[in-house]
Parts: sequence; C-alpha cells; structure tokens
Amino acid sequence: MSTRAEQKEKRRLEILKVSLDLFIRKGYAATKITDIAQEANMSVGLLFHYFPSKDKLYEELIRIGMSGPKMVMAEDQSDPLTFFESTAKNILHYAVSDPFVAKMFVLIRQAEYNDAIPENIKELLQLDDTYTQSALLMEKGQQNKTIRQGNTTALTIAFWAAIQGVCEALALDPTTPCPESDWIVDIIRRK
Repeated sequence: MSTRAEQKEKRRLEILKVSLDLFIRKGYAATKITDIAQEANMSVGLLFHYFPSKDKLYEELIRIGMSGPKMVMAEDQSDPLTFFESTAKNILHYAVSDPFVAKMFVLIRQAEYNDAIPENIKELLQLDDTYTQSALLMEKGQQNKTIRQGNTTALTIAFWAAIQGVCEALALDPTTPCPESDWIVDIIRRK
C-alpha cells in the first residue's frame, strides 16, 4: 500500500474510532456530523470524502461490530464446551487489548434498542443469529454431558450477558480488572 493510501486508511480508522466514542456516549440521534468532524480535527467536507453521511458511517460501524459474532460463530463447533471456552477467552483478550472491541459491544447493544436508527440498519441487526446458534450448541453440549442441564436459551443468555457486561465495563473504564474467561464458562459448564 502506498504512503498516501496508508495515510487515507489511517485517517478513515481514526474517524471510525472517534465516531464510535461519540455514538456510544451521545447516542445515534444526538451525534451530529459536525461533532464527528470536530473530534476528528477535520472539516465536514473532508469527512464526507471518507463517508458520504452520518448514516453510512454508523452503518460501517455496525457492520464491523456484526462481523465479530460472524467470525466467532464460524469457529470449530465440534465440541461445544471447547467452543465456548475459546470464545470467552478470545473475546475477553481482544476487549482488554483493544478498547475498540469492547466499545463495539456497547454500540451494537445500544443499536438493538434504538428506534431512531435507519431502517436498513435495523434490518441488518436482525441478521444476527448468534443466540440461536449458541442455543443449539448448548443443547449439543447437554447431550455430550459437558454443558449443564437447563433451558438452552436461558444458558445462552447467561453466557452472552456475562460477556456483554464485562465488555461494557471495559469500554467504560479500560483499567477495570477483567474476569478470567473460565469464570464465565463456569456459568454453563456441567459440574
């Protein structure tokens, strides 16, 4: 990649980081394109060279946020408990080492509850089937006696809510001590 292309990509990433911070602090509706430009130390006109609108910028962040669960669910699922152990370990590692990851959990959760976001983004969010796939894995783990008995949807909610909560705490304060991933997996592990 040429120096100019590298600089452009670096600037684009800076815009995404600044926007992410503003969207999770102020919300989608209250964040103005002028706020983003000001935080990114650029003119609104220059910002539009990178993203044609606030909606497109927000959509790009949502797509990035949704790519994480897709990658997670594409991992080897042959042993459900091992899958959940690896998932918890990896997510917490990335959430600690890169605040952008932790903040993405906040953004996606807020977007799921936000009536003010554009319709196309609402539709995009509905494509996430992480809970459905996870519940099926919980059932498989119950069958092989590695996952505790109980309602698989409830177990799924407990696991992902714990991950969500840790990521939200880390997004709010990156110096927050991160729990061991095994503590989260113990929620679903058969004993």
